[in-house]
Amino acid sequence: MNAPKVITSLTNDRVKAIRALEMRKVRKETGLFVAEGASLLISARDQGFVPQTLVYQAGTNDSGIVRGLIIWALKEGAEVLEVSEAILAKLASKDNPQTVLGVFKQAFVALPEPKAVSASATWLALEDIRDPGNLGTIIRTCDAVGVAGVILVGACCDPYSIESIRATMGSVFAVPIAKIEREEFLSFMSDWPGDVVATHLDATEDFRAVQYRGPELVLMGSEGPGLSDAFAAAATRRVKIPMAGQLDSLNLAIATALALYQIRGKHLKM
Repeated sequence: MNAPKVITSLTNDRVKAIRALEMRKVRKETGLFVAEGASLLISARDQGFVPQTLVYQAGTNDSGIVRGLIIWALKEGAEVLEVSEAILAKLASKDNPQTVLGVFKQAFVALPEPKAVSASATWLALEDIRDPGNLGTIIRTCDAVGVAGVILVGACCDPYSIESIRATMGSVFAVPIAKIEREEFLSFMSDWPGDVVATHLDATEDFRAVQYRGPELVLMGSEGPGLSDAFAAAATRRVKIPMAGQLDSLNLAIATALALYQIRGKHLKM
């Protein structure tokens, strides 16, 4: 088992490479992303993910949690770097700095074969979602209700940005994520064996009053325009979340949570 490597220079090539993962272009080119904080790394470990690199601040390895993560990473053959507080400050987010972070491979999955999807499964498709905080919160909700996976359709934001990763609270390691272009997804929807459920302002059915036919494929649109007409037309059920106030729409993450909890309700146990 290798020992941690000590880095003291802000201009070290490894430091520069990890810092560059702040940029979406670099994440796309390398297929890597950064997860910050012991809690996210524990979630990764529990889900069978192994970091390519683990970075910790010198002096924090006296903590039982951080020491355990270092031992795990070294045992799994990961690169482990001990860095100064100044270096970690360059690598970690500024508003909530952490003393340990990991560099992981992105884990996009292939779309399921519709005919092979279990009747008890629910998949969520997000069209052109733009807010990484919303996306991360939605992934966390999907973990909570046992959604089988999330499909990102079209020009979505990056689920592996630091804002999205932080909002998932570790669920990014538990929820399968796929991505697909719009035309291919329309074809995919046409083969779906259960209900394709669209939340839509023009719908007439109350989302609480519908008997959904599994497996469900739930469609949610972007924060501004909402679901496109083409996707709404392709749905087998169009439902609406009723409201008593003056607003006609909810925050996307909240609307998605309401829909998923209603649809997944029969599968949820205390």
